[in-house]
Amino acid sequence: MKAISYEMTFFVHLVLLIRMKKPLVHVKKSKAGMGLFAGQDIPKDTKIIEYIGEKITDAEAQKRGGQYLFEINSKWTIDGSPRYNKARYINHQCGQGNCDALNVRDHIFIYAFTNIKEGEELTYNYGEEFFDEHIKPKGCKCKNCNPEAK
Repeated sequence: MKAISYEMTFFVHLVLLIRMKKPLVHVKKSKAGMGLFAGQDIPKDTKIIEYIGEKITDAEAQKRGGQYLFEINSKWTIDGSPRYNKARYINHQCGQGNCDALNVRDHIFIYAFTNIKEGEELTYNYGEEFFDEHIKPKGCKCKNCNPEAK
């Protein structure tokens, strides 16, 4: 019988641990369309995900339009429309959601505003301008405006 080295045993355990670990977040269907959900309990103030995409000028953002533009400042915007940007699936919630978006050196990070339970949908308030332009005309589907969405 061949002896198994310590390195091989460590490697096998590492692979098993990686396979067993639940993802922090995952995309699935929600009451508002697609949503981003907690794959495990997320403590308050945890950095969850970065809103990623092409960094474009404000002028280019005005030309492109769309729902996945996240303004960094008066000159720059992130076009988060590519599907690899999982943060784009975080839905709006009127009032305070369970997440908040923070600009850290021109990067947009989503943090847990409250303790979030595994399976809970991640939400934050998109702001008045976005709400008036994109959500209000179609009707808000957040759990604060639509009790059936809870």
